[in-house]
Amino acid sequence: MVDLDPLDVEPPFAPASATRIAQMLGRALTLRCPNCGSRGVVAGWLKMAERCPVCGLRIEREGNDYLTGSVMLNIVLAELIFVIVLVAYLLAVWPRVNWDVLQIVAPLAMAAAPFVLFPFSKLVWLAADLSLRPLRRGELPGSATRS
Repeated sequence: MVDLDPLDVEPPFAPASATRIAQMLGRALTLRCPNCGSRGVVAGWLKMAERCPVCGLRIEREGNDYLTGSVMLNIVLAELIFVIVLVAYLLAVWPRVNWDVLQIVAPLAMAAAPFVLFPFSKLVWLAADLSLRPLRRGELPGSATRS
């Protein structure tokens, strides 16, 4: 059986300070590691590094439905941004809406938005997950587990 260090175990949904949450979200929106703020977590626009090159945080944390949450955040953000832009466009040009162009541009924008938002949504979801499930030393590489 593995003995857990009491300093290493934090209960799920431990309260994170508003400053820490804002800091993690700001880092995520600038495509940096939400935990330490380093660059290098984005290997390509549609490819994330496995771990942060500085702190070693796994970008894909293990846990209940982590991937599902990440994908859902991406889709929700993409569609929310699309609706906001569509309504703003309609309000700006009403009543002279070019429906022919809109019926071509709208589906293309809806299809492209999840790809454009991929690295942002992935890191924002990681920041949200870190605020609800704080990082434990055991998750980082090189951390010794006692048996």
